[in-house]
Amino acid sequence: MRASRLVTLLLLLQNRGRMTAQQLAEELEVSVRTVYRDVEALGAAGIPLYGAAGHAGGYRLVDGYRTRLTGLTTDESQAAFLAALPGAAAELGLGEALATAQLKLRAALPTELREHAGHIQERFLLDAPGWYGDADRTPHLAAVAAAVWARRAVALRYRRWRAPEEIERRVEPYGLVLKAGRWYVVAGGASGIRTYRVDQILGLQLLEEFDIPDGFDLVRHWNSYLDGFRARLHTGEALVRLTPEGARRLGVTSTGAGWTETRVPIESVDHAHGEFLRLGADVEVMAPAELRDRIAATARALAARYES
Repeated sequence: MRASRLVTLLLLLQNRGRMTAQQLAEELEVSVRTVYRDVEALGAAGIPLYGAAGHAGGYRLVDGYRTRLTGLTTDESQAAFLAALPGAAAELGLGEALATAQLKLRAALPTELREHAGHIQERFLLDAPGWYGDADRTPHLAAVAAAVWARRAVALRYRRWRAPEEIERRVEPYGLVLKAGRWYVVAGGASGIRTYRVDQILGLQLLEEFDIPDGFDLVRHWNSYLDGFRARLHTGEALVRLTPEGARRLGVTSTGAGWTETRVPIESVDHAHGEFLRLGADVEVMAPAELRDRIAATARALAARYES
């Protein structure tokens, strides 16, 4: 641990220039006394750094000195590919590795590019989850990720939406996908390649190693899965009339100041019933008759309730 901390201290000084002992202690999460000892150890090892007292004091490297200790560890290289999603890296247990990897990457860049990289992190942030959903609790995510990295099969205890709700399966995890703030694992098994929500995993046990099928491509498979999901999602359509406000909220091109008649895809009568009720008086469902009758019945029930 100390050797890693000494390298990190050295890279901090190389990237940021002058830093006080207190600033270094906060970055390294150690005491100021530990920083003093680490600085002495670096000096004894021949690293050209010096300290100055006073308000503008601190430690810094001799101008022109650059360390070549910028090689990435396995964890750090994996974390570097997740640099756009620091929250994802933290969930996978790679938060500390990501911070160290970014520090090493900065150290390897020329001064002008290093400054540009700093500006990017200051001005751009990717926050993947949606506004109205809390992040799912994924206590088994790190274990699933370990199985993916090591190509180890797992015995899953899994909760699904249809009966039987709790199942047990042996699967071979091919890859992890983060979609809209939710983690999914793509895995092969006796019934073919399936997608499982990681937050629905109730328990798992690592099993033997496996070989991923030749030609399997996670990105290509996921895109195909999404295409199939969308095709299964919208199995019907509804004929509706929309006010200009209703057309705007539904993302339909309005034909003018009056009502716009259009057909929209729907997942099911039950789902469409709730979605169209959100639009209130800005939508009139013309067909299918079952959906129109359901909405009319709900409207009558609401009117009766509020009149009383």
